[in-house]
Amino acid sequence: MKLSEIKNHLASLETIAFQLPNGELVPNHFHVTEVGKITKNFIDCGGTVRNEEVVNFQLWEANDYDHRLHPEKLVHIIELSEKVLNIPDLNIEVEYQGSTIGKYGLDFDGKNFLLTTKQTDCLAKSECGIPSEKPRVKLSDLQTQAACAPNSGCC
Repeated sequence: MKLSEIKNHLASLETIAFQLPNGELVPNHFHVTEVGKITKNFIDCGGTVRNEEVVNFQLWEANDYDHRLHPEKLVHIIELSEKVLNIPDLNIEVEYQGSTIGKYGLDFDGKNFLLTTKQTDCLAKSECGIPSEKPRVKLSDLQTQAACAPNSGCC
């Protein structure tokens, strides 16, 4: 989800809720402690130089049970961050504390913001010899290839 999208969703909400991938909600007294631009410059395993930028939201909860972040306040924080940090309309990544800091993508189901799982990936599969698609094999061919002749010692 991009910044423009979250601002559009927030405009129609009375309350904000973030849902973890396991279905649990982030406690409603959470704070958005950071909105920032993260720039990652790196070289992948194939030697290609890459540059990625995302907007980072950090969610945090404390013992401040009376706290409730309202949609218009989060829009204000986002707009201030865009202006002061010169943030373009980038994709959002969310950090939230579990047993360690987790990084999530962001989606919306019409009611809740969904923290979506992220996966690592090899960005240079062709350089590493990793096929882009899993090879398709007929099971009948496997049985013929894997068959051992009696008394051959292969089984």
